[in-house]
Amino acid sequence: MASFEVNFDGLVGPTHNYAGLSYGNVASLNNADVVSNPKQAALQGLAKMKAMHDMGLKQGVLAPHARPDVDALRRLGFTGNDTQVINKAAKESPVLLRAVYSASAMWTANAATVSPSLDTIDGKVHFTAANLNNKFHRSLEPHTTTALLKAMFANDDYFVHHAHLPEQPFFGDEGAANHTRLCDSHGSKGLELFVYGASSLNNSIQGPKKYPARQTLEASQAIARLNTINENQAIFIQQNPDVIDQGVFHNDVIAVGNENVLLCHEQAFLEQSSALDRISQAYTGTKPLHIIEVPTTSVSVEDAVSSYLFNSQLVTLDDGSMMLVAPEECKNNHKVSHYIESLLSMNNPVNTVKFFDLRQSMQNGGGPACLRLRVALTRQELSQVNPDVMMSNDKFSALITWVDKHYRDKLTDSDLADPQLIIETHTALDELTQILSLGSVYQFQR
Repeated sequence: MASFEVNFDGLVGPTHNYAGLSYGNVASLNNADVVSNPKQAALQGLAKMKAMHDMGLKQGVLAPHARPDVDALRRLGFTGNDTQVINKAAKESPVLLRAVYSASAMWTANAATVSPSLDTIDGKVHFTAANLNNKFHRSLEPHTTTALLKAMFANDDYFVHHAHLPEQPFFGDEGAANHTRLCDSHGSKGLELFVYGASSLNNSIQGPKKYPARQTLEASQAIARLNTINENQAIFIQQNPDVIDQGVFHNDVIAVGNENVLLCHEQAFLEQSSALDRISQAYTGTKPLHIIEVPTTSVSVEDAVSSYLFNSQLVTLDDGSMMLVAPEECKNNHKVSHYIESLLSMNNPVNTVKFFDLRQSMQNGGGPACLRLRVALTRQELSQVNPDVMMSNDKFSALITWVDKHYRDKLTDSDLADPQLIIETHTALDELTQILSLGSVYQFQR
């Protein structure tokens, strides 16, 4: 049965701004207070989506969330109409105002954990939205994420949507950024690899000391149950707590997998040799599993974090070879660039690289892999996806026109206090839901 991996990239929202809200994310913290360019950010993301489509890959679009989240401010005691609420928050708590304006839903690797029908007991594709409870600005996302996914994957005969896990640290869940799938092909049964940073129940599992572990073992286990993954097709591996403390806030900052390739830093996992043995033993594919460890002597953890080498995408091309989709920062880092050259000459399926300018996203702590949610679908399942969220030449033109019409090319703190920005954003998103045929997915539309 023909199957495909479809990448659904997050369309950067009109309120994209740098606020340094993500403790543990080095790029986010280092670029706090930098003036953002929402229009450029959206156009950079769309350029990547179109390029992937032009290569013959299946590419979809995941709409941004409505921001600011004025209802969240009301829950925190700010009263009045929208303008009054925004004005009060700007005066009393600019940090909270930045948070409710955050366009962080653009990083759809955190949107949900997706298990394809080949791995599930009921033979359906399962979606569990992430609760993202570790950061206030991201904890605002799960309900809208679920609404968007239901509007995109609406046929209950093929797709199952689960509510996000309880909203507290015990079940901290950051979605597909800590999950990958290893398999012979996207049309084969796979081994679903869940990577966690700490345990809420087992005190003998030592987590990081400086930065928080955003994914718990208990959350990963719960998602495996919800998504009805066959027991022998799930494995749980602990991320190295030392690299979390060096700014590796998600597993996809230190490892990336695709089909029968796992590219990881040699410090990615706790007790790595044993962890990789467990993965190899659990893998049941007929093709050889290529585990490529990048030595620290070639690429330091610091270089990995600054370049986002492992936050590149690995995608399978029509000829069966794989391409590394990397940010330009990898090309500009001498050690990382040199390693990529050597990687392409090794005996493994990865034999080409393409670099993209995603500077607006990178400065806020998200690279190519952060921007996409991977969904493996059979041809029949793909036919049941809302067709208007799939990239095409016409869709690309429509979205470029939409961005040019509605987005600002500069956003500062003072702009966040401008009530006109709310009107602009709602007008833009109302029009977008028509372009993507999503219906009334936003609270302001109801």
